[in-house]
Amino acid sequence: MRLCTTRPLAPRTWTVELRPQPQGPLLVCPQCSSVPESLHGRSARSAALAHLARHARRSLLPPHLRTCQCHERGCRWHPRHRGCTGPLLLVLSRESGGRLWRLADACTACAGAMPDASVVPETTLIAAHRATAPALAPARSRSSRRAPTDWTDRTLVRDMLSFLASSLAPCSPQARLLALQCALRSTPPGWVRIPSGLIRAMALPQAVAAWQELEEMRWIRQSVHDSPVGSAQLTDPLIGAPGRKARARAADWALRAHQSHPVRAGAPAVRLVALALAAHGAPDRADSIAEIGQVARASGLSVGELLDAMESLSASGSIGYWSLDPVTEDLTWTMSSPLPAAPTSDPRR
Repeated sequence: MRLCTTRPLAPRTWTVELRPQPQGPLLVCPQCSSVPESLHGRSARSAALAHLARHARRSLLPPHLRTCQCHERGCRWHPRHRGCTGPLLLVLSRESGGRLWRLADACTACAGAMPDASVVPETTLIAAHRATAPALAPARSRSSRRAPTDWTDRTLVRDMLSFLASSLAPCSPQARLLALQCALRSTPPGWVRIPSGLIRAMALPQAVAAWQELEEMRWIRQSVHDSPVGSAQLTDPLIGAPGRKARARAADWALRAHQSHPVRAGAPAVRLVALALAAHGAPDRADSIAEIGQVARASGLSVGELLDAMESLSASGSIGYWSLDPVTEDLTWTMSSPLPAAPTSDPRR
């Protein structure tokens, strides 16, 4: 009889440090024996993410062998909470003002408690589908059949906004709106084509400037923004993911989230906040609640700028009511109307 022995699991935690140097940041990886790499300032963030992505691809594990790495280390990456629970996610976190980056497996509870952390979206999409499909399967009405798709779209857009808050350098709201569409509509290798009709649907006041802004920060390259079809390749190695059809559907949902006339007539910052509110809201309820810092981070705005945008949305009638609890810092709001119905055309257009 052969004895059953256990094999130590491969650690699913990778960190890189960007050490400031006179000639440029130095990328140091504790898991690598290679010589630290010298970088240019603008490319340091992309190089750090690319290095982490290479580690993750080389250390693939089946889902049943993955564990919460935060729990394995005594949950030292976040304040105390009630314990590990929920599906495992791949989480990107930033510490020390962007000088330390970490990519690790973590449970849903730990991921939500980590400061300056974002879920790599494709992992959330798979987990959300598995967690919600059995519970929602018995429903027979048309609205109930749409509920899993709507919930998944909201989750994917919310997580992508949070991920861009970590991986994308500070930029204008219109560049962030364009980056969201690019990230959701890109192919697994990172190529994306944005037709002029989609640019018009986004109602960006300066679309060419938004393309150039993303190109100058080296988030995209080889962009062609003065032709009927804008094309580019995304440089973020963590964005290219399988499930293009589902991501394209979420991109279409994100467009419809700010297509009402009052929101569309507002500034890009107002539309970005409207999208963040819709993504953090519940699909079956008009009233929603979320931490104000979380919504502000997803919008790429300061808390003051977020409150100004909330005032604009309230004045235009896009939200019926909103309030901020000064003690818990919970933001509560009520949407005035549901999202427009989804079109019958292919969302990938």
